[in-house]
Amino acid sequence: MYPGLAVVQALRAAGEPAVTYVGGEGGIEEQLAARAGLRFASIPAGGIHGLAPLTAAQNIVKLIQGWREAYALGRRERPDALFATGGYASVPVALAARALQVPILVYLPDIEPGLAVRFVARLATRVAVTVEDSRRYFAGSKVVVTGYPVRAEFHDLDPREARDALGLAYGDPVVLVMGGSRGARSINRALGSVLEQVLDMAQVVHLSGKLDWPWVVERRDALPSRLRERYHAFPYLHEIGYALASADLAVCRAGASTLGEMPFFGLPAILVPYPHAWRYQRVNAEWLANRGAAVTLEDESLERKLLPRLRQLLMDRERLTQMGARARALSRPDAAAHLAESLLMVQRGGAT
Repeated sequence: MYPGLAVVQALRAAGEPAVTYVGGEGGIEEQLAARAGLRFASIPAGGIHGLAPLTAAQNIVKLIQGWREAYALGRRERPDALFATGGYASVPVALAARALQVPILVYLPDIEPGLAVRFVARLATRVAVTVEDSRRYFAGSKVVVTGYPVRAEFHDLDPREARDALGLAYGDPVVLVMGGSRGARSINRALGSVLEQVLDMAQVVHLSGKLDWPWVVERRDALPSRLRERYHAFPYLHEIGYALASADLAVCRAGASTLGEMPFFGLPAILVPYPHAWRYQRVNAEWLANRGAAVTLEDESLERKLLPRLRQLLMDRERLTQMGARARALSRPDAAAHLAESLLMVQRGGAT
């Protein structure tokens, strides 16, 4: 969702016309689209890989229904181009676009493509990728390397102003702990098990997700007042740029956003790949770790190893500084503008 929003912002900055965001039913996408002032159209969709036969069959029916609704939407709207970022809903939308002869730019946020992106890439005019390593998955003549697009509001964020906005003190290090919009229970629990020790070393900004929020509130309220002042917990933070700009170190999953947001802010990270996300997060985490911008921990050993790893990094400021510099060297601040221009070129029938 966020790469799409970043590209929409770049299109608006270039004075391009209105955008309709098409997404799956019942997700957070509709809320985020409304917040961004976008028209949202939902369609049925569902995955089929690795699911029980009955569930996969039900989702095939959803995908067929999604194609019909996307085709009808395309007939009404007559779009000039489609920008797709993968996910279940992109498949029926891309099939409808192809049937309507609408040019397609598909963007791969991760290092390695999933089934949806691989399929849509066959229909696409161009394929945009975050890093050079991803070229090998696609026909070479289609590929353009753009970097990962970050939202416009991330640009020019001042770390001191960001700390002010979150009520953080100057001078003391800040650890950002997060697990995506829904949170990550294993990360939340691991932090909770050593929270006092971590707060003795650093301030903590904790984005827990909504599912664990009641438990997080109880944990926060049980802290001594001295430590409670250093613990800044939120179920969700729309202004996540403040948290990223404030932090000295992040603990998080290794979703695609880590390939863009951590480098953009020069933020070192302890990455904990989600163990049930096939290979995508592991490949992302290893890509950053191999370049010295992050270290990795396995989900199953997180409670045992989180505190020693945090202590090791927070006590070694020189290493943190080096990791941050290596992360920043991977950043592509112009990625959103590059993707927007690529989409306009696709629309015009040209090559990027």
